[in-house]
Amino acid sequence: MSSLTYRPAAPSDLPFIIGLSVESSIVPTIDDPEEAAGPDYMAALAAINADPNQEMLVAEIGGERVGCFQLTYIPGLMRRGMWRGLIEMVNVAPAYRNRGFGGEMMNWAVERCRARGCGMVQLTSNKKRLDAHRFYRRLGFEQSHEGFKLML
Repeated sequence: MSSLTYRPAAPSDLPFIIGLSVESSIVPTIDDPEEAAGPDYMAALAAINADPNQEMLVAEIGGERVGCFQLTYIPGLMRRGMWRGLIEMVNVAPAYRNRGFGGEMMNWAVERCRARGCGMVQLTSNKKRLDAHRFYRRLGFEQSHEGFKLML
């Protein structure tokens, strides 16, 4: 397998992260990679980096950015106080897709959650992303819940 390395996202990574997210979005978005160095994105990344239960990570190989994902560690009361890991914003750069990097990133993220004491890892995926659903099922994830959103 490859030798991906992982590091916390820096402000200079924001155009890469927002660009990947916009490029892979299947629904209209207000995000704009051209504005990724703006105060809204900078403040959001600063908040993530300041929170011990949040990580925005960039995966690299040989100094080249391959992908990114966000991890959130969620304390809970049920299941005897079990912590959950939430994986979001999983994106792989187009030049690196279909080469096993997404699976490697996800396996690393799951192990990171396990190391943080999480007893479960969860994620959501848009209902239209059938290829992503097959990918997550191949990694052992089960489609166990129906998700809902309310935009505020």
